[in-house]
Parts: sequence; structure tokens; C-alpha cells
Amino acid sequence: MGEEMAARPPAGDHTEAELDLNTLDEALLPVGHRSGFVAVVGRPNVGKSTLMNAYLGQKVAIVSPKPQTTRFRQLGVLTMDRCQVVFVDTPGYHRPLDKLGEYMVETTAKAIPDADLVLFMADVSQPPTEEDQLLAERIRLDRRGIPVILALNKADLLGPKDVSERIQAFRALLATADWTLLSATRGDNRDALLEKIIAALPEGPRFYPADQVTDTRVRDLAGELIREQALVFLHQEVPHALAVSVEEYKERAADLTYVKAVLWVERDSQKGIVIGRGGQMLKRIGEAARQELEEELGGRFFLDLTVKVLANWRERTDELRRLGYAVSGERDR
Repeated sequence: MGEEMAARPPAGDHTEAELDLNTLDEALLPVGHRSGFVAVVGRPNVGKSTLMNAYLGQKVAIVSPKPQTTRFRQLGVLTMDRCQVVFVDTPGYHRPLDKLGEYMVETTAKAIPDADLVLFMADVSQPPTEEDQLLAERIRLDRRGIPVILALNKADLLGPKDVSERIQAFRALLATADWTLLSATRGDNRDALLEKIIAALPEGPRFYPADQVTDTRVRDLAGELIREQALVFLHQEVPHALAVSVEEYKERAADLTYVKAVLWVERDSQKGIVIGRGGQMLKRIGEAARQELEEELGGRFFLDLTVKVLANWRERTDELRRLGYAVSGERDR
């Protein structure tokens, strides 16, 4: 299994045959072919990753009931005969409490002006929150003429008597935005929303090969799938204090991949919780993660998991960078 999932070669690194094939592919695109980048933004736990995964038909971004599950920008490419939609899933927008939170908010903010369309997702089962209002203000400042669609998700949890009032409350945040009421998990109006997304994109060529689904490296996706299962089993403050780094990712046989990963926490007490009595918690996390890896990536996996303490890593710029969270222009406190 390679390091990337059908990754696009670097610019300038194409053979003549590949260039000829790309030219042929472009020539075969239908008149009016649409393409573009869709920034999927919203406060934590509103269903951004769930919606993108549903459109792609596979898991590219991890999901869990825990807020702030998504920490990185995750790209998902949906290619159809008439269009190519490049979803950019972003961390939940919130008031940051540490440097990790600052990185996550910065990642979301940067995605807005670079997009061809902003998909603002909200949890319509609850009234607009302060985080919804802050994100709406950010979009108004940064959109620069970019179209916005308001995706009012979790409609299946909304009582009939609250529908009209709740829709109006969210529409007031971005009065000129188009909107759709939907359930990303159940599928209600999911196809209708996709049609609106496609219609709002400009006409243009494909940015990625038709068989590419993401630009995330397989080893990085493996780390996220391990973290996803840790979020399932761990509670209270531990999930927020946990990071995963993949130290080794090697094929040991034609159908067996060895993954060595470290689960980082901030305190010794958290380390004990992650390991569990007699190592049982770590064993449960590893078994669930192995099954998820085999289902999503194919083949057999052997996971070698360890737990280590990295004190206050969420507040240390050097450690954040080492773990893949690149915070710009910050000093250690």
C-alpha cells in the first residue's frame, strides 16, 4: 500500500504520455463542466465531516460525537461526469482556549477566501450560538463576493413547531445566502443540497484525476482513524488532550501493513486512563482501530500502539508543529 491515496504528481513532474492523457480527458469533458473548491465551515459537531463522507461514499474525515474532532483541513474530491467538487472540510469554528485551538480557527479562516463556494453548516436543532454568530461575521468579512450556501443540518432532530422560527434565526445571520434544510445522516435533502453546490460553482476543468478522492497520505489517515477510535472510548478531558503520531508505516507482506503509532497525552493521569487497567483500554482502542483501517484501506494491519506524555503540548508551538499543527507567527509561552 502506497503512502498516498491516488495522489496527484507534483507540477512539472508529468510524462508526455500523462500530459497527452490529461489533454484528452479535458477534451472529453462536457460543455458547461463545473468545478471548484467548497469550504465546509461551521462550529464544532454540526456534521461537516459526516456530510462530506456521505457525498464521497467513504470515510476521508473522521467523525465522533466529541466536539472539535476535526483538527486538520481535510480535502475530499467528488468527480462526476458533469463536475468536480473539491470539498475542504475544516475544524469547528470556536473561541480558542489554547494554541491548538488557535491553529484550528486559523485553518478554518484561511479556507474561506480561497474557496469558490462557502458551505456554512449549522445545527438547526438548536438556536444559533455565539460561535455561529462569530463565524457568520468572519464569512461576511472574508467572502469577497464568494457565494454562500447555508446548510441547516440535523433537521431530523427539529420539532415541527420550531421549524419556521429556527430557519429564520439562522437565515438572519447571512441574509443573502441560499439555504437548505437537511439531515446529513438520514439523507433528507442531501441530494438537493449537492445540486445547489454544483450549480453555484464556476465552469472549469478538473483539478484532480477522476479516481482521486483525497490528498491525505495513507499514513496520516491511519493516524486519524486511530485517534477516532480513541475518541469513541475516552471521555471527559482526555480526548482533547490526545494526539496521535504515526512513527512507522511499512508493508510487511503483500497484504499486511505494520503501523507503529504513539498516542500523546499531557499528564501521567491521562496516560493511565488511555492504557487502562492491565492495558485493556489501549487494547480496545487498538482492536477497533485495526478493524477500521482494514475496512477503510483494505488488507490486514498490525498496530503497535504506545502511550507517552508530552506536557502541555497544546500550548507549545514547537510540539504543535512536530505533531503536524503548524501555527504561524507564534512563540512558546
